Amino acid sequence: MMPDAPSSGLVFDPFDPRWVTDPFPLYAELRQEAPVHRNHLGFWVLSRHADCLALLRDRRASSDSTRVDAARLAFRLRRDPAATRAADPARTRAAAAMVEARPFLFRDPPDHTRLRGLVSKAFTPRVVESMRPRTQQIVDELLDAALDEGDVDLLRALAYPLPVQVICELLGVPAEDQDRFQAWSGALARGIDPEFLLPDEVVDARQAAVVEFAQYFFELLAERRASPGDDLISALALAEDGGDTLNEAELLSTCILLLVAGHETTVNLISGGVHALLCHPDQWRRLRQDPGIVRNGVEELLRFVSPVQFTVRTIVEDLDLAGVPMEEGDFVMALLGSGNHDPEAFVDPERLDLGRANVNHLGFGFGIHHCLGAPLARMETQVALTALARRAPNVALATDTVSYRPTVALRGLEALPVSLRG
Repeated sequence: MMPDAPSSGLVFDPFDPRWVTDPFPLYAELRQEAPVHRNHLGFWVLSRHADCLALLRDRRASSDSTRVDAARLAFRLRRDPAATRAADPARTRAAAAMVEARPFLFRDPPDHTRLRGLVSKAFTPRVVESMRPRTQQIVDELLDAALDEGDVDLLRALAYPLPVQVICELLGVPAEDQDRFQAWSGALARGIDPEFLLPDEVVDARQAAVVEFAQYFFELLAERRASPGDDLISALALAEDGGDTLNEAELLSTCILLLVAGHETTVNLISGGVHALLCHPDQWRRLRQDPGIVRNGVEELLRFVSPVQFTVRTIVEDLDLAGVPMEEGDFVMALLGSGNHDPEAFVDPERLDLGRANVNHLGFGFGIHHCLGAPLARMETQVALTALARRAPNVALATDTVSYRPTVALRGLEALPVSLRG
């Protein structure tokens, strides 16, 4: 039977809310019945760890959808609302501007190499480790306030403000401006799902957020050109002034990407990680008794929680994957969350085990698009979990159920109510 006609009838349907609320049982069924299939929207879906990894390694699978003919892609995405949006000249102009200014995450070499290289030195493990004391100070200040209250939404009290403050300080964004970003960042995070999944109002909110961010960073970059500081925005501004190949659009999109990507997934990792630990009391107890396990434990949480559920690629040259021929122009979705729970890659994958050996998860992707901020996300989560275990060892969930944000690509809690005193 062809892989695009699974015998079970189960296909990955990103419009089905079950894939947001509790995807992991569905992933298990999918890996068993239709590990590689073309779904009813017309794109390929990969659910096994080995197949996802093979796609991420293959240079014939591109992160830059502009490299293929848009008409062929739209034909395959039979429910793509972009076909109706194309009739609106204002939307078309806005979409073209966003493509031109797309960040390096959605580009291939040589542009990707050039743009990523300008910021990569700020995120090396050595540089990030030097930020650990300041991160610890921020965590302690946040926990001081949270412990005074006792009953808090830990997402708002710790998981969100920590990575926001850290990335803002790294970039050189003034502390008094940080609250302005919450709505903008939320709109961009909601809009990171593939275009054909998004209703018009989400696309409009995303475009508005890009405009707001761009205007903000345009003014901030002008200030830093006139009066540079010891921060990443100043470094980028000087690099552009010094004759590097960054143009204004690239400079603005890089700043937006660093700010948004620098905290959105980490928020979901910290909050989702705490939730997972509290749902597995033996592992929470293990962390309290052995704080040294936190480094390996964060890798296991990246696997178990999988804040990034999938990534997408466009085939730019015919290839075979898992014995299935895929053609130039095909759209492929790699279900990283499913790969992270694949029993072929992990023994007893539905068990949370902070001491699990060889956690070769896909949480940060792989290859040239491996998450630039991975060292920073790791360090922030290590500090947050260790401090929480030490200062609030009896923390307990204050709700029987949690809800998730309506995004498919980024899986994150809406809130995490807890009692810090047990």
